[in-house]
Amino acid sequence: MQTVEAIVWNLEEVRRRSFIIWNSIPLEFMDWKPDPDAMSMQAMIRHVLDGEHYYHLALLNKGSLTEYDSPYDQRAFTTLDEELAFSQPYRAAFMETVKRYTEADLSHVQIDRSDVGYVRSLGDMLLRIAYHESVHAGQLLDYMRTAGLPRPKVWD
Repeated sequence: MQTVEAIVWNLEEVRRRSFIIWNSIPLEFMDWKPDPDAMSMQAMIRHVLDGEHYYHLALLNKGSLTEYDSPYDQRAFTTLDEELAFSQPYRAAFMETVKRYTEADLSHVQIDRSDVGYVRSLGDMLLRIAYHESVHAGQLLDYMRTAGLPRPKVWD
């Protein structure tokens, strides 16, 4: 397996496991959050989806964006299925971009996010994108535990 293929596989695995978690949250708990300062469950799902779109644009830009008009800002979260359907073209475009990278790109292309404290290689950035989603998957599992909800098995 080549490195780009491994990164694609990792991104797909992280999303598959996120789907398992997201689909196990009862609709009546989508607005639940552990404290007033926290994101709700639905806000966290949206944050992951919107974050991936932002990261995709940042990859294309080879760095942070000076302006970002989120396609999610004008949308009300209705159902998870509608949110995922809305996000699907953004996910597909992101994954197509990742699949077009070469092995050399992973180490030679630099992503400048010095505005938030780092400049990293493309390969590093792609792993950070997957890690971002993974962290929020863990947070949602913790939310579910705190709310007394059953947690899905994601370690299959």
